[in-house]
Amino acid sequence: MPDTRTIRTHLESIVAEAARAAISAGDLPDVAIPGAAIERPKDAANGDFASTLPLRLARAAMRPPLEIAQAIAKHVRADAAIERPSVAPPGFINFRLSVPFLQQQVEHIIAAGPAYADLELGAGRSAQVEFVSANPTGPLHVGNGRGAAIGDALANALAAAGYRVEREYYINDAGTQTDYFAETLYARYQQLFGRDVPIPPDGYPGEYMVELAREVKERHGDAFLRPPGEPMPPELGALGIELMVTRIRATLERFGVRYDRWYSEKSLYEPGGAYEQAMAILRQAGMLVEREGALWFASSELGEDKDNVVVRSDGRPTYYASDIAYHWDKFLRRGFDLVIDVWGADHHGHVSRLKTATRAVGADPEALHILLYQLVTLKRGGEVVRLSKREGEIITLDELIDEVGTDAARFFFLLRSPGAQMDFDLDLAVRQSSENPVYYVQYAHARLCSILERAKEQGLTPEGGDVARLTAPHELALIREMMRLADVIETVATRFEPQHLPHYAQDLATAFHAFNDAFKQQNDPGLKVITDDEALSRARLRLVLAARIALARVLGLMGMSAPERM
Repeated sequence: MPDTRTIRTHLESIVAEAARAAISAGDLPDVAIPGAAIERPKDAANGDFASTLPLRLARAAMRPPLEIAQAIAKHVRADAAIERPSVAPPGFINFRLSVPFLQQQVEHIIAAGPAYADLELGAGRSAQVEFVSANPTGPLHVGNGRGAAIGDALANALAAAGYRVEREYYINDAGTQTDYFAETLYARYQQLFGRDVPIPPDGYPGEYMVELAREVKERHGDAFLRPPGEPMPPELGALGIELMVTRIRATLERFGVRYDRWYSEKSLYEPGGAYEQAMAILRQAGMLVEREGALWFASSELGEDKDNVVVRSDGRPTYYASDIAYHWDKFLRRGFDLVIDVWGADHHGHVSRLKTATRAVGADPEALHILLYQLVTLKRGGEVVRLSKREGEIITLDELIDEVGTDAARFFFLLRSPGAQMDFDLDLAVRQSSENPVYYVQYAHARLCSILERAKEQGLTPEGGDVARLTAPHELALIREMMRLADVIETVATRFEPQHLPHYAQDLATAFHAFNDAFKQQNDPGLKVITDDEALSRARLRLVLAARIALARVLGLMGMSAPERM
């Protein structure tokens, strides 16, 4: 009997086999059979799954879809996972999972434990998710937090789907912005020694730069101070970047994000490094041309609307050149099978040309997926929160964590599609009521733990429970909802849509609350799950244990905690 990881594929094979049998029996003309698409009906009254194959065969078979559905359904073999299929207009074949199969899923979930709903879609292939990668010239802001939640949840889902996943932060420690950062730091550093030095016009005015300069002074005294008018020591800028990266790393760890690699942009330009290698490939392919004193990538020859500068007239590589080299390194040197970049929506104009350059250096642009996310607007009391309490011009991720906590921040960041702009309701995020989806989901997990703990105090455990006793509609509905997790992971890992995780978590919590409320309405004694029938009580406790495992799994995929008490 198939488990929850394979039921959709199992049904597809059953339908395809039945269609071939119908052709062999002469009930259908000999036509090619496309994939036997299996989907979940919008109305659960129609069953657990439905095949739309008859609708897809209608033109080739020159038969009404309903007639095709009847012919295929007639040849569906008996299977322990399903009841006999039914047919519905205009040409659906509906399937309902059998009660014994549903009951057995409880045992499957318990046996799988924390690995429940793992898939083998990735088949061990390597996937890299690069996310946040904010310039190390200031603290992470709320928008960076949305990118962090999206990237980390996506990495979790890919790992659950069978990929070997690496998380990476690309440190922009080369280029113009780091020069401005270093100049600002030196100005603030000099001011601490009483010098009347303005920060540069393109510098960083935030109070955090004063704090950073103060930290440098406390650690190194006047070691970086040069006579007035002399250039600053270059090592000061490198130290400032290092200190800023340390702060960024600490913020992300508070947010539950840990990277496998912190990749320095400077390393691209080492002798024989990625920059030299990538430019050599483009040059050999005749894709680099000199014009107006600069070096251009002839991307228009590959379908782009214009060529792009890769080396400025002053000899400095552009950010585009860095990205080309970086992605050459990802695909050709390190050999990732799948690369996902999580970027802010303001980079949308860069997507097409990066894919073009990826193809030009010998990688598969179809293996590069760039996920863009929109900005975040914080609201309190219905009003937009515009300014940080500490930094003056940005609202930092640390401030958000301080106010609502990591769990609430991550959940709300994931709740909407990355491409949709979101309003983050600070008041709702801390409200301890069912109106707050974070509280609603985590309370369900805490309640599941409480039922198991209080049952244990009464000498009852899930061990030995017979799941065949689980026949009530609300019990089977909860099992059906738990079974959806594998589908959700597959969707997230194939469509790169992490917003399905929080929505599923709410659906699963709702199914549990409905299960629990059903006992209240029946006025069962004790804990509602517990009855005078010990065998039935143990069976229900087994279901509660499975639900706890499933809910903890989806919380973990979102990077959230699964509290045992609230």
